Amino acid sequence: TAAGDALAKPAGQTSARWQVMAAVEDEPRSVAKIAQLLVLARQSVQRVADILESEGLVLYEANPRHRRAKLVRLTPKGRRTLTKIQDAQRGWADQLGAELGADNLERLTKQLDDLFAAVERNRPV
Repeated sequence: TAAGDALAKPAGQTSARWQVMAAVEDEPRSVAKIAQLLVLARQSVQRVADILESEGLVLYEANPRHRRAKLVRLTPKGRRTLTKIQDAQRGWADQLGAELGADNLERLTKQLDDLFAAVERNRPV
């Protein structure tokens, strides 16, 4: 979270705001769907979406599938802000990748895949 906040700060944002904008990057989504994707409480996503809307970074639009659950869509300003953050993140990730090297990254990827598979197999009931 600290790294995300540092990457988002030059664009005047936080990692939470970045995550919500990224969740609607490719298509508008309801707050409930964004919360589900990010595994967050709907109320916390609603608060962030309202802040983004007040700053002109997203807008709410009618949802053809649900009368009350509006869709969140990036505005052109929001897309520019998100692109700025993503460009910074790519540079940081490239730097980390260069420092770690391809062999280490492949090994870490395998270990993370093994960890996630073990968690899935052993979910508490």
